[in-house]
Amino acid sequence: MLLGEFTHTLDNKNRLTLPKKFKNALGKKVFLTRGLDRSLFLYSQNEWRRITEKISALSMTDENSRGFSRFFFAGASEIDVDKSGRILIPEHLKKFAYMNKEVVLTGVQSRVELWDKNMWIKYSKKMEENGDIMANKLGEIGVL
Repeated sequence: MLLGEFTHTLDNKNRLTLPKKFKNALGKKVFLTRGLDRSLFLYSQNEWRRITEKISALSMTDENSRGFSRFFFAGASEIDVDKSGRILIPEHLKKFAYMNKEVVLTGVQSRVELWDKNMWIKYSKKMEENGDIMANKLGEIGVL
């Protein structure tokens, strides 16, 4: 399970070092695509395979399914993790996520999310200020 929050810096070649914990869990080849809320989603090969099977099962006669599939896969990149544990962030994904130098990597169960640091701070603050969201969701799953 991928957990935790780490801040790393993009180098001049748009390479980002993965935290060792994430690198070990994800493997030598990863898949990066557009995520939600202007984040990027990073998946291991096994998780990517599982997701692509589920998306393939969607009906292509449904306009929303076609649009989602196109957007999700067209933005995706297959990326090798180098010996130093770095990945290259493609320019189109960097622009999508408004990513500057500082990047926050968050473990979200089966994926890693990559956020521009300023975007993450704004998002986190919004979530912290709206405790009802957390309380409601914890209640839905029977924790509270």
